[in-house]
Amino acid sequence: MFGGGLVTGPVNSPHLRKSGSKATVSDLGELGNSVEEGFLHSLETDEMKGVSTPLNSAAIMPSPILLWRFKVLLFFIWGFSCSKVGWDSVMRMSVDLRDLFLYEAFLYYNPLLLVTMMVWLWGVNLWFFAQANVNYAKIFDLDQNHLTHREIWKCATWMTIIVPTSMTAYLYLYSHGEVSLAASQPVLLYTAVAIILIFPFDIFYLSSRYFLLRTLWRIVFPLQAITFADFFLADILTSMAKVFSDLERSVCRMVHRQVATIAWFEADSVCGSHSVAIPIVLVLPYLFRFFQCLRQYKDTGEKTTLFNALKYSTAIPVIFLSALKYHIFPDKWTNIYRPLWLLSGVLNSLYSFYWDVTRDWDLSGFTRIFKFNKPHLFSHMLYGRKWVYFWVIGSNLVLRCTWTYKLSAHLRHNYLTVFTITALEMLRRFQWVFFRVENECNKMNSKSSNVHLSMTDMANEEEKLISNNHNV
Repeated sequence: MFGGGLVTGPVNSPHLRKSGSKATVSDLGELGNSVEEGFLHSLETDEMKGVSTPLNSAAIMPSPILLWRFKVLLFFIWGFSCSKVGWDSVMRMSVDLRDLFLYEAFLYYNPLLLVTMMVWLWGVNLWFFAQANVNYAKIFDLDQNHLTHREIWKCATWMTIIVPTSMTAYLYLYSHGEVSLAASQPVLLYTAVAIILIFPFDIFYLSSRYFLLRTLWRIVFPLQAITFADFFLADILTSMAKVFSDLERSVCRMVHRQVATIAWFEADSVCGSHSVAIPIVLVLPYLFRFFQCLRQYKDTGEKTTLFNALKYSTAIPVIFLSALKYHIFPDKWTNIYRPLWLLSGVLNSLYSFYWDVTRDWDLSGFTRIFKFNKPHLFSHMLYGRKWVYFWVIGSNLVLRCTWTYKLSAHLRHNYLTVFTITALEMLRRFQWVFFRVENECNKMNSKSSNVHLSMTDMANEEEKLISNNHNV
């Protein structure tokens, strides 16, 4: 139980038995004694010859802290190397082509960088749930082989290493004239990600990958009752709508062999910034969530699900009114469609904010999420502090209003600004997860307590009936 600190002895050793007890194998007593004497004799012989006995392998292993420091050192060396090579590669480009070059490279790699960020944040969510004794496995209906926060962080670490390394290779090869090799870097990366996700063999967390793919299938085709995991993941996908839009454009350029070329720069090209596919991909996560709400209304008959469906439908005008800018005259956009776009954006932001606070979170449920089972710095800083809730509500309102920018195709040329806003939206979703899961946990606990009370009442009624019958 205590690891390698115990020293094992012979089975028949008197030190392993209480005084007066018999040997376990009495018929082999003489054989055990002879073996013990032979072993001691060999030890004495080895000592006389200067031969040392082999030690436990755990005793010669380096300490975990030393290994951790070594890994951190390697990580910083890798990060510095990638930054240095990437910066030198960009500086080799002419000033006229540099911005265009960065825009293209950013398009291919920013979706996977944002996905990596979301995986890191999900690991932090699970760590908080474990500290606060929130049974998230029961809430999401996970099996006993589900990934813990440590395994999530391990996946995120590898993603953090692989994606920037591929991006650095792309920058280096392109700036040194190896255009064909540079064009192959994002293609290889995207292909590897797709293969890992659908790999049918029992490696790379097969059960977790199967659960993710099955949940995505249920989101796209809501032909069955909607579970908490279904609409929870669908809500997260709405925060990643811009990520999916960039993924579509990246894959489009790879399929049409436009990587590391300027063919895509024409706005009217099939993969250009005026493509009809951009608003369609942006709106898909909201349509999935909309149909989920309709399915929930069919199954439960609750009218609140219809109001929730209305909330997701308010994102559709924001997306398509923005896309109209590239297909109408400028004066029409300025006088008619731009005011409608702003109005729909304000409506969507305020409606979504109201629903977050009153429905998804239920302010009365702020009880346990920052109350850790062991005293910790975070528990003293966060639990029971009013500023935490003021911060969550205020930041949620501000970041909800930035959705208009994130969902608007005609603003996507400001790629650094859009990337920043998308990252902030993921941080908003990250803090949303805490209170959404907390609210669901409180609902499950209240249901179980109500069931327990009803069973207790039934037992009391049965006792009363039995006593009445006995008196009669």
